[in-house]
Amino acid sequence: MSGGDTREGGHESGPAGTRRQPAAPVDRDRLTRLLGDPGLAWLVDRVRRRMAREESLTGPVTLREPTAGQRAAVERLLGRAPGAGRALSVRLDAVDAVLRRSGVSPDGLAAAVTALTGPVPPLADVREREERAWRDAYAPLDELVRTRRPELADWAGRLRADGLVRRLARTPGSARSLLDGTAEALSRLPADPAVSLPAFAAGTFGNAHALDDGTPLATLVLSGARALTGFPDGGGAEWRREAWAAAGLLKDALSSTVLTLGLRGTPALDWSADEGEPAALTLRQLTRHPPRTAPAVVHVCENPAVLATAADTLGAACPPLVCLQGQPSAAALTLLRHLHAHGTTLRYHGDFDWGGLRIASALLRRVPWRPWRYTAADYRAAVAATPLASPLAGTPATAVWDPDLPAALTELGARIEEEMVLDDLLADLGGR
Repeated sequence: MSGGDTREGGHESGPAGTRRQPAAPVDRDRLTRLLGDPGLAWLVDRVRRRMAREESLTGPVTLREPTAGQRAAVERLLGRAPGAGRALSVRLDAVDAVLRRSGVSPDGLAAAVTALTGPVPPLADVREREERAWRDAYAPLDELVRTRRPELADWAGRLRADGLVRRLARTPGSARSLLDGTAEALSRLPADPAVSLPAFAAGTFGNAHALDDGTPLATLVLSGARALTGFPDGGGAEWRREAWAAAGLLKDALSSTVLTLGLRGTPALDWSADEGEPAALTLRQLTRHPPRTAPAVVHVCENPAVLATAADTLGAACPPLVCLQGQPSAAALTLLRHLHAHGTTLRYHGDFDWGGLRIASALLRRVPWRPWRYTAADYRAAVAATPLASPLAGTPATAVWDPDLPAALTELGARIEEEMVLDDLLADLGGR
């Protein structure tokens, strides 16, 4: 074809066997000069949006603060000055009439815009295709839950509902790729034995930095890893390090530590136990050389003051004691899981306050333990023996090991730290 007109030959069958007349020819050269002017791009865009929404092409459309070029383009299109106000208003009916009368587009404005810019898919169809593409993007996660990680079903459902993947990936194609990587990583977790996070990323994705902080892939994999391990909500670099470590991925195997006293099973631990000295074990030590022996019972406390006082008072006679130093670290969890797996019974004590209950609950979600003077009855006895206890504050928490304990804290309203019951704890450790 040359010149200007584009004609479609033949006839098309319409509904119910009727024959539909072919579209009237559009003079493309004149159409490009008339409606294809850059000064009318805003007008063409408005028309396409109306067509996509399947709205009528009638009535005015308005452009605020038009340029001189946009005013001139409208003047050429309509054959008259469009006015001099701060806004430029064009009636679509008038444009349609110009295109039909001039023969540029005998079928009017919709046909002209389609010829000029291509077909306009209905917005409802576009949205349906996009939603279908988003549903398909989650296929790697669905496959992971169905075939390898059914325990992640609830997490995968929340991921669909909260919009995190859409915010991270923006498009269905990017989401599919992101979830492919997420599913591949989660199928290999928790890592046992533990490995460094960069080494795991390199082996899984061919890129040691694929799971660096802040990347969309790291965000999703860490979220899924926490669902696998039950690691609690939190934030900050230390929290992320511990969350990764709970899944067997070590960002820093040296800074995560746990304090012990009287524990044996390696040459260093044996020496410390013989000397009655506390030992600080790193996550690196515990993953490479865990204790070779497991005692029948290990007592676990929350605060270093308990362990330090036991070392001063009992020395080498102190039975195995482990200190969390607050929230259970990756090193502490690694040690306690190892001991539990080898038959050790863990006996836990912590502060009698809401924070203490949360720490105890976080530990219980990861490794079983039995209370060590850490029940409602023990709390009531401690309050009775401590008339100057500070008032309890903060948000209440639960205690699965003793449902009566939170009610007792609420009733008595006193905060009892471990240091206030040291004599009782040391008496237990000393066998009295």
